[in-house]
Amino acid sequence: MIKQIIVVEGKNDTKRLKSFFDVETIETHGMGLGKQTIELIRAANEKRGVILFLDPDAPGEKIRKKLNEAIPGLLNAFVMKEDARTKKKVGIEHASKEVLKEALEHLVSYEEDKESLSKEEFYELGLEGSEDSSSKREKIASHFHLGKCNAKTLFKRMNLMDISYEEAKEVL
Repeated sequence: MIKQIIVVEGKNDTKRLKSFFDVETIETHGMGLGKQTIELIRAANEKRGVILFLDPDAPGEKIRKKLNEAIPGLLNAFVMKEDARTKKKVGIEHASKEVLKEALEHLVSYEEDKESLSKEEFYELGLEGSEDSSSKREKIASHFHLGKCNAKTLFKRMNLMDISYEEAKEVL
């Protein structure tokens, strides 16, 4: 059984997770995230802890950002878009058991504000400002289970995960 309560976007995500794991979920109903749901998530986090497991798309990232800003200390699980898609849709509900399990084993918290990697080192690695930056970011994000990120988000997540210049350079 997973101790924490998992926050997902909809009932199909809940159904998918429950088919593989003994979990309890709270559904945000997509972008319809209201004050009442935020307070429910806050209370759940105080009692048992909460894992945000949202779709790897723009709406999922908006919901994740809103909740992480509103409630400090939430855990975050990420899947890559290519691991959670059909021909037409992207979402947690489309990911395999292995992908979901892997994501739940590599949780990220936005609680701490530390810098294990400087902005200069980030540029030196070519993660921003060069022709192949996008593919390099994808490689780092995939290796460290950080979800799809733009440069600013990847820099933040790498620091949250205490990923050093040396570790990133080794992956690249």
